Amino acid sequence: MYYDHFVLPFTIGINILIIYLIVRYTRWIRSFPPEDKKRIRKGMFSVKTLRAIKELFLECLVHHKVYRTSPFLGYMHMCFGLGWFLLIVVGKIESTVYHTTAFNPPYFAIFFRFFHPANETFPYSNVFAFIMDMILLLILSGLMLAFIKRMYSKALGMKKTTNHRPFDLLILTVLWLIFPLRFLAESFTSGIRGGGSFLTHSAGDFFSQFLPLESLSYPAWWAYSSALGLFFLLLPFSRYMHIPTEMVYIFLKNWGVKQGQKFNAFSEIQMYSCSRCGICIDRCQLNTSLGMQDTQPVYFLKKIRHHKEYALQTENCLMCGRCEAACPVDLKLNALRLSKREDLSRITKDTYNYISPAMQEKAKVAYFAGCMGHLTPTVIRAMQHLFKQAQVEYVFIDEKEGICCGRPLMLSGNRSGAAILMEKNKAAIEASGATLLVTSCPICYKTFKENYDLNIEVVHHSEYLNGLIKNGQLQPHRADYTTVFHNPCELGRGSHVCAAPEEALNAVSHKLTTRYDGLNSLCCGGSLANTHITSTQRTSIATDAVAAYAAYHPDYIVTACPLCKKTFSKKSGSIPIKDIAEMIAENC
Repeated sequence: MYYDHFVLPFTIGINILIIYLIVRYTRWIRSFPPEDKKRIRKGMFSVKTLRAIKELFLECLVHHKVYRTSPFLGYMHMCFGLGWFLLIVVGKIESTVYHTTAFNPPYFAIFFRFFHPANETFPYSNVFAFIMDMILLLILSGLMLAFIKRMYSKALGMKKTTNHRPFDLLILTVLWLIFPLRFLAESFTSGIRGGGSFLTHSAGDFFSQFLPLESLSYPAWWAYSSALGLFFLLLPFSRYMHIPTEMVYIFLKNWGVKQGQKFNAFSEIQMYSCSRCGICIDRCQLNTSLGMQDTQPVYFLKKIRHHKEYALQTENCLMCGRCEAACPVDLKLNALRLSKREDLSRITKDTYNYISPAMQEKAKVAYFAGCMGHLTPTVIRAMQHLFKQAQVEYVFIDEKEGICCGRPLMLSGNRSGAAILMEKNKAAIEASGATLLVTSCPICYKTFKENYDLNIEVVHHSEYLNGLIKNGQLQPHRADYTTVFHNPCELGRGSHVCAAPEEALNAVSHKLTTRYDGLNSLCCGGSLANTHITSTQRTSIATDAVAAYAAYHPDYIVTACPLCKKTFSKKSGSIPIKDIAEMIAENC
């Protein structure tokens, strides 16, 4: 039996951690509503589990999404994630081959170099020694990058990293000590007994020239085991709880569990899955344009977790989704923030009694301009012109007595008020008999598509116009001027509509490619979700965004949102701001 007292810190730590995690996750999942439990049971034995395993490998081990932000940052995270995983897996294979059984004590593979005398050989022992040294070197290189990131984050492509509590710094120090201590323990042992490979064997020979390895080897193994045990004991109360919790989250979301309107157990799982990598800080325009460095999701979730006041972080957010699109864990950050906004609405069913009963006019196509559409009438006129050009019969749902889609109330947390608005609008839409609803406002588009439970197709006007161009109902000519496209937050990141508006814009102009295309689009600053910033601060965000697009020297900056057009127009300077419907109408 292979045993030594120094394995106790590791063994105690890992067993306490496992018991804690089982109890914690069981409590969370048991509190899920019945429909989520049904989704879990149904998804568990389906192809969704295979997708979850693939995502687990790409995001928890390889850190694929982090690479998109910074290759150095991605490599650093991969060294820890994949490196530690390989150290365990290859170590287990090595110990099994040596011992010819899989039923070794759990610690045997971890401390194999202590228990395996160097003068004993087994199949491929030199190959295993080389591979294990390579993995250890990989992890140590990642550790070096982590140290550089902490000292000078810009070297790894980050302008700002997260602030840490003293407790966070304690467990960070423990984590940073684990692998250097393993390196020293294995190197000291190699210097005494031989064994190891290019890294630990060479280091052992070097250390043996001036250090009393006989006195240092055994304490080094104690130190390594103690660091592991302490890390496991501290993990549930630290940012590193994300390591096991992210795995659970990946399976749950792939099985169909979604964030609801209220902050619940699944919300807590997402909260603990946040690694506090800090990527959201650089992506947030409240930081880059206004210098606000305390409202990003990493701080919002941190304050909730540590029971601190989070009202400011709840309200002070553009809800633009730039952080969510960049989040390597794929947390539903907007939904999490919305779940913490209180429903303080005083709206009742009598509030909108002035609205006439649902219209009786019928058409196959229904058009909804939205509140901001009515505040930018040139967009409405462009759509009316294009409907006429394409010979489309349509009904204008909110032409005279329209009301809001409900999204602003939802963003403020007033879900009960939003429900009343939705009931009114849904009745009008269904009464029209339409089979297709076209919206000019991306905010309305997202709301109708996701929250109304309509039995008709909902499209944004950029999608609809692109379809009319493709089937020949609209035949615009291509002008000589150049354009850049600003994809509105709720259309691109919020609804993943990227290709259609760009294709339509290319049909009428020479669209320039920018770094802000698709999901990387900037927020205009006019967000209805932020109730904290001032009009001056909104203007600063708009000014920076316009400058970023203007740097490509287009003839026009084109958007697909009346709110974005209105916001940008205040700071466009010499470059005109147009809606995509206006651009197409002018060339038809």
